[in-house]
Amino acid sequence: MKEKTASLTPSIIDIVKHKKTERPFSGEYNDFEGAGTYLCRVCGLALFRAQAKFPSGCGWPSFDEELPNAVTYKPDPDGHRTEIICARCHAHLGHVFSGEKYTLKNTRHCVNSLSLDFVPSQTVLDSEEALFAAGCFWGVEYYFKKLNGVLKTEVGYTGGHTENPTYEEVCYHKTGHFEAIRVVFDPKIISYEEIAAYFFEIHDPGQQDGQGPDKGEQYLSVAFYYDDQEKDILLKLIKKLKENGYEVATKLLPVTPFWPAENYHQNYYEKTKKTPYCHHYEKKFK
Repeated sequence: MKEKTASLTPSIIDIVKHKKTERPFSGEYNDFEGAGTYLCRVCGLALFRAQAKFPSGCGWPSFDEELPNAVTYKPDPDGHRTEIICARCHAHLGHVFSGEKYTLKNTRHCVNSLSLDFVPSQTVLDSEEALFAAGCFWGVEYYFKKLNGVLKTEVGYTGGHTENPTYEEVCYHKTGHFEAIRVVFDPKIISYEEIAAYFFEIHDPGQQDGQGPDKGEQYLSVAFYYDDQEKDILLKLIKKLKENGYEVATKLLPVTPFWPAENYHQNYYEKTKKTPYCHHYEKKFK
């Protein structure tokens, strides 16, 4: 189990660690519908299937059933409510109520959207996450979405010194952030090493000033690591690349908060029906 605390924004930390509550009707998943699974935002454990979600009108995502052994119940200090936490990492999720008769199961798990990640898989039981920067995040996402085992991609900004940066601020080099991608994957299907190798194969890790025609520090090649094990894997892959004759300018940096980019950047090539202009796949590992 690998907690993703280092990549979480302060608003998520307030919920999952400090047990705060997001404003009603403000969460991403309150009115969201779709077949799939809701994961713990901190450790990636599968918590709820989408078929357990129902409209309660309370302002927060509501579920009438959790996955087996995924959620732990704890009496609230106020003596009136029951808190629910992730059974594995103990991240705060919300509260559970019974006897309201919303559904036949007569249970309502009232959950903060910021405690959750949604993926379209209806069978996943666990997940992991990787963060990379490899030039324009539109093209990076285009290729990662093709990779078997990838459950979710999200483009954004990381590695900088300001909170909640905008695209314009990043482009004008005011924040120190890189254009990056968050890749959520199923470790039963694909490993971190395979994910990282693919990262090196979909861009030119030897370019020192950007990627393709895109020049600037926000377009540099960077692999972010959560722990020494991931760093060692990245170093091993870089060694192999150099042995195979490739130049490598990729930076290795510890994970820092990941700020999702504006909605129009998400799934950009899928929305526009275009194709990447500075990324392509090249098999580099024999």
